[in-house]
Amino acid sequence: MRFRLPVFLLSATVGALVASSVGVSAGSSNPLEIADSQLHPSTTTMGGAAPLNTTNTVKHWSGSAVDPHNGVTYGFNMVGVDPSTNGSAKIGVDIIPININVGGVSYNGTDRVAGVLASPLFQTGDYTSTTAASDSNEAMGAGGPLSAGNTNVQLEDATMRAQFNKVGTGYHLILDTPVVHAPITIDVPAEHGVQLESSRGIIYADVNIEWFAAQLQGLNNSLGYIGPTRLPLYVTNDVVLYVGKSPFNCCVIGFHGASEVPGHGTGNVHGNGAQSVQTYAWASWMTAGFFDPANSWVLQDINAFTHEISEWADDPFINNSVEPWLTPTAPQYGCSTLMETGDPVVGIGFAQGVNTTDQNAFTDGAYHPEDEVYLPWFMRTSPNGISQATQSPSANIGRYTLMGDLNPFPGFRQPATGC
Repeated sequence: MRFRLPVFLLSATVGALVASSVGVSAGSSNPLEIADSQLHPSTTTMGGAAPLNTTNTVKHWSGSAVDPHNGVTYGFNMVGVDPSTNGSAKIGVDIIPININVGGVSYNGTDRVAGVLASPLFQTGDYTSTTAASDSNEAMGAGGPLSAGNTNVQLEDATMRAQFNKVGTGYHLILDTPVVHAPITIDVPAEHGVQLESSRGIIYADVNIEWFAAQLQGLNNSLGYIGPTRLPLYVTNDVVLYVGKSPFNCCVIGFHGASEVPGHGTGNVHGNGAQSVQTYAWASWMTAGFFDPANSWVLQDINAFTHEISEWADDPFINNSVEPWLTPTAPQYGCSTLMETGDPVVGIGFAQGVNTTDQNAFTDGAYHPEDEVYLPWFMRTSPNGISQATQSPSANIGRYTLMGDLNPFPGFRQPATGC
């Protein structure tokens, strides 16, 4: 199930919560063995902000689209500039490494900053083709043509350009060279964190989501360098989150959030529409092998980052609602009305670039971005004249995800279906 936590619940009172259940004690110094059947990768959102005309937030544009299935016109906000202008936007990024101490072991986000900076998130690359992509079992399969002409661009730029069929134009959404800040160390109390060991011997930290989210919300409010026009990106290493009382109810690997924040801009959440709205994201670098490569091949390195940044770009304020959708590839999200572009395709992705960091027996030397679903999929648009054409001629014309024909599931070669 999707876990959406309102910001007003993220108070210091969550520190009193006890994360334990019958037979499982949070805070054990020894890793708890977790079966592959218990590993359910998911993401979530935190908070949200009402649509505002404020300029005290990330640069964004507004649009609308008609869903022909129900005849409803849905409005939306996206980061950057309106693609119809063929303009370009560059968004500042603050990377904040988080070093997590659980059960006497440190899981340091600082160890993965270099890998994130060298990745397709911030480096330009060629998206014309890929050497590998998820197969129908979500294992590593054959690659092929990806996004023709989408070259010398960052990953999110390539994603957005293909979404609006702007490959080869002046339209861009660029993440500026990040400012990397000093790491922040968080000691997780015994009642809020454990270590988990997969059947392949890979060990992760597992932290209660309410407790962890409260820490990040506190940092959003207290770090003087955080500003509403920039993207704070919190980086952890081999950290997942669990929901509720059982550490086995995992694993959230990232979230993005938005809230009206006092102390920035007007300094008042009651700013008559001019108050600051802070967007942010957290994602965890994932050492390969924690999730089973036989059915979760792409869940490694920057996969969670690509999910969250894509969702942040397409739904920065977490208020883009759509007709309810459901997909068998991601049942953990249930019947959703959110336009979260990564949720339907969790566990589906492709190989990109060269990754020389964090290599082990389960890696293949590439980075592993997630596929991303496009606006016409949510809007039930067919034919799709909005997005880049599919690699092979199709009655639907445009693709419904970045991977297009490379996505092996038929549900993403046609518009979304209802619940």
